[in-house]
Order: sequence, then C-alpha cells, then structure tokens
Amino acid sequence: MLLADDHRLFRDGLRTLLEQQADVEVVGVAADGQAVLTQVGACRPDVVLMDVSMPGLNGLEATRRLGVDHPDVAVLMLSMHVDHRFVVEALRAGALGYIPKDCDIGELREAIRTVSRRQIYLSGSLGDRIVRDYLALTGDRPDSAFSVLSAREREVLQMLAEGRSAKDIAGALGVSVKTVETHRKNTMDKLDIRSIAELTKYAIREGLTHLE
Repeated sequence: MLLADDHRLFRDGLRTLLEQQADVEVVGVAADGQAVLTQVGACRPDVVLMDVSMPGLNGLEATRRLGVDHPDVAVLMLSMHVDHRFVVEALRAGALGYIPKDCDIGELREAIRTVSRRQIYLSGSLGDRIVRDYLALTGDRPDSAFSVLSAREREVLQMLAEGRSAKDIAGALGVSVKTVETHRKNTMDKLDIRSIAELTKYAIREGLTHLE
C-alpha cells in the first residue's frame, strides 16, 4: 500500500506501525496529492491510504484523478474531518473507505483489508447503506466546491488559500498568470466572495486545504 499524509511525524509513525502488521506492506509514501499520482505509477500499490487535506493537490482531487488513471487502485481516506459531508465528497471522488485519524490499529487493518477487496468501509455510525441512500436522495450539495467549481478552479483556489502567488501558481500548473487570474475571478464570482481571506476560509471549510 501507499501512505499519503503531509505531516511527516504522523506519516513516519503510521508507516512504522503498519510495517509491524504481517498482512500489510508499505511500498511508498507521499506528502501531497501530486506525489501520490507519481508514486502510484511507480509503485503500483493495491491500496492508497489518503489524507484529505494536503498541500498543492488535496486528497479528494488526487482520488478523483486516480479513479481516471488508475481505477484498479483502492483509496481509503484517513482524516481528521469527521463531518458527514467530507465522507460524502470522498465517496463521490471514488474512495472506497473513510476512517478518522483517531481510530485504533485494529480498525485500520480491517478497513485496509475491506477496501482491498473492493468493498466499502465506513467508520462509526455511517454505514454503507445509509450513505448510499443519502447520496441517492440528495444529489450534489448546491454549495459544495465540488459542484460549484471546476477541477482547475478548485486547484487554483487551494493554492491561493495556501498563500501562493498567481505567478507561482501559473508556473506550477503550466499556464499564464492571466489564466490564473481569470480562474480566481471566476471562482470569486461563483462564490460571491470578494477577498482572498474569505476564499481561504471557504477552502478550509470545504476541506480543500487546512491551517498548520
């Protein structure tokens, strides 16, 4: 499996713990979503244990891209976010499981085994049937970043919220500064937001990024 988390101390500790399990092999680690995409291509893991909030490219966006490029890889989200809307967005992105970071190793092992069999694992009171019913009844949340904004707008929004300049973002995405500024304007218009500070708050609330 591949372990993805941007906090090195947590990532290293979890890797040590997982490598003590007889039925788990950690073939790689990643600190952000873009590194996940690169590592999956190189390591070919069966399962990716993915944090939701990571810099550059968050776990939800990385999961969506894995679903297109590597549909055979199962994603298990491991997150500090326990609100049901994050669970829903993770499932929409293509994740097969979702567990909180304060789970015990027994539950983590069971979750890994479950998603490796291409079955859904959800921690706590959120059962498979309940969430599927919720998805069928509600459709996209009208105010969700994943229904309001395009994938590129979400990517630019995350980088802006992380304090990166338009020039820096343009270089990272291989586009012009003008294009980045257009995405920023379109995002602010769609969300009816008029400041970078409010954009940052929105990005954090939607789980696109987080404060250290």
